Amino acid sequence: MLLQAGGLAELASGKLALTTRGRPALTKPPHDTLRLLWQRWLNRAVLDEFSRVEEIKGQRAAAVLSAAGPRRKTVGEALAACAPGQWTQVDDLFAAMRKSGFDFTIARSDRALWKLYLQDPQYGSLGYDGFHDWPLLQGRYTLAVLFEYAATLGLIDIEYVPPVGAREDYRDNWGGDDLDQLSRYDGLLALRLNPLGGYATGRTPAYFPAPAPVDTDCRGIKVLPNFDIVALDGLRPADALLLDAFADKTSDRVWTLSATSLLSALDTKHTLKELRYYLAQASSQPLPQTVTTLLDDTERRLGKVRDTGPVHLIECADEALATLLAGDRRLRALCTRLGERQLAVPAEKLPAFRKALLAQGYPLA
Repeated sequence: MLLQAGGLAELASGKLALTTRGRPALTKPPHDTLRLLWQRWLNRAVLDEFSRVEEIKGQRAAAVLSAAGPRRKTVGEALAACAPGQWTQVDDLFAAMRKSGFDFTIARSDRALWKLYLQDPQYGSLGYDGFHDWPLLQGRYTLAVLFEYAATLGLIDIEYVPPVGAREDYRDNWGGDDLDQLSRYDGLLALRLNPLGGYATGRTPAYFPAPAPVDTDCRGIKVLPNFDIVALDGLRPADALLLDAFADKTSDRVWTLSATSLLSALDTKHTLKELRYYLAQASSQPLPQTVTTLLDDTERRLGKVRDTGPVHLIECADEALATLLAGDRRLRALCTRLGERQLAVPAEKLPAFRKALLAQGYPLA
């Protein structure tokens, strides 16, 4: 979902595939991509995180929940206000959010609040006084955003315990005694905005990742003359995705290049430049001549057949009329003769063609 919200991946034929924006992200610094994903999630998430608090029922009723976008941005602002490197208890975070104005509502109105409930729509309604305290609604939403998305992206370090019995703030609600936990996020006790989180939230202007350990034995892959690419220890998931795009995976650690696999990648808007760059960086040896020849031959095929855009096929009553129109001073710049009676008109030129055709006394049917 984070990749989809960030515009880096999309569903294609039932599978998640990188978009034209997502493929270049493979070669960019990971912290820049993670920052992009966090900012995009705050602005265009694909779901309401409160739906993950499943024990609170009635959420799907019409006009019950407030818009998720403003809520999400408020949580993002509250996270950005945390001091980098300092642990914060979640209850202290809740208090700081309310004190500093990082507040929001979950229910759209007081009337809508009555439609949210635990266990029973009437007796368990959250509309009763004391049954909708801040930690119960706003607090659980905040925990969901932080645990599911900020922590997943690596922006925060967390202290987490099993959620059963971790929080007791819902026990006084009708039906609360029958629940082991109100949400899976009840076990989130504390968090710390780490250096990556400081950069992603805009709290700090730059991020300097720790140097990656140097592998003196290999550089990731070995490319064989038979077109096999063998992955050695330490292959990154991003590298595996790139190989999946350009080659057929034949075993756990082996991908095989072929003209078909390369052409298929090119047809989905990948470029051979991506593959050449990766192979040169990840392999400690020069590419075998057979592989270089395959890449060169595939590259020579690029641009040989081009899509110049949609056209309208215009059919004339007879060959003489087609010849007349194709030779007209105004019309010949707008169409191309095809066969005996057909003219091809680019879609963007159709209005001008129609107008010039009418001037010749032939309305387009």
